[in-house]
Amino acid sequence: MIAEFWELVVETWEQGIRGIGIDDILICLGIVLVSLIARSLMNSIVLDRVAKFTEKSETTLDDEIVDSLRGPFGLIPIAFGLYLITSYLPFSGSLDMLATNLVKMVVIYTIFSAIANLTKPLLNLLSDNSWLTPAMTTWLGRVAGVLIWIIGITMMLDVWGIEIGPIIAGLGLFSVAVALGAQDMFKNIIAGIFILSEKRFQPGDRIRIGDGLHGIVESIGFRSTQVRLLDTSPVFVPNTDLSDSQVINHQDMNYRRIFWTINLVYSTNASQLADICQI
Repeated sequence: MIAEFWELVVETWEQGIRGIGIDDILICLGIVLVSLIARSLMNSIVLDRVAKFTEKSETTLDDEIVDSLRGPFGLIPIAFGLYLITSYLPFSGSLDMLATNLVKMVVIYTIFSAIANLTKPLLNLLSDNSWLTPAMTTWLGRVAGVLIWIIGITMMLDVWGIEIGPIIAGLGLFSVAVALGAQDMFKNIIAGIFILSEKRFQPGDRIRIGDGLHGIVESIGFRSTQVRLLDTSPVFVPNTDLSDSQVINHQDMNYRRIFWTINLVYSTNASQLADICQI
């Protein structure tokens, strides 16, 4: 009886889950645990030491690069751990292809995540040495991020054998319908590009729109610009309205003109008026 029970235990141990033995499963769990520990060590030891070294430099570009690479850098041990697991386990056929494609997906995500995160510090470097304004840098960063991830998603789909061409062709009519229904959105985007290129105002400037709104520009978005009025209430103005309206930028004024009503008595003489004007 004991021998039969022991044979049952051994058979169950070797059979495991779908033919993968329990010992193999425990080894894979150990690989996952080691990968997580390696990720923590890489962030706390390697990157932290690099960050302390970059803090001594005069520029902040290297600090921004290190901070932007923390997330993708931590994915490297995870990707390597998944590769070890897929290489160790006795996968075959479609299951082996599935495991390999998952590893490729993680590698592609790691690479494009690093590239996308690097766009912000690199654009900040360009804005310090070119005509790019902070608002334009923000816009370019968003556009670059979208383009980078479009390429990354295309590569991920290609891993699974999905061709992007037929998908784009199938969305042709849908895109036309969306474009017709989103004319105002595209007008606002184009108006926002003109606002940024003409440098009418920047975030932090105090502006007056026509004879109406008067406040501080907080952000210039794709569709609208956020202006905080003097009573601290936020207002979102469509970019087309700003493009078609007269905008007074008080930030660029060298002098200020104040309209002030001063009540005087009839006995005020010319000398007193001159003194009042000098105040």
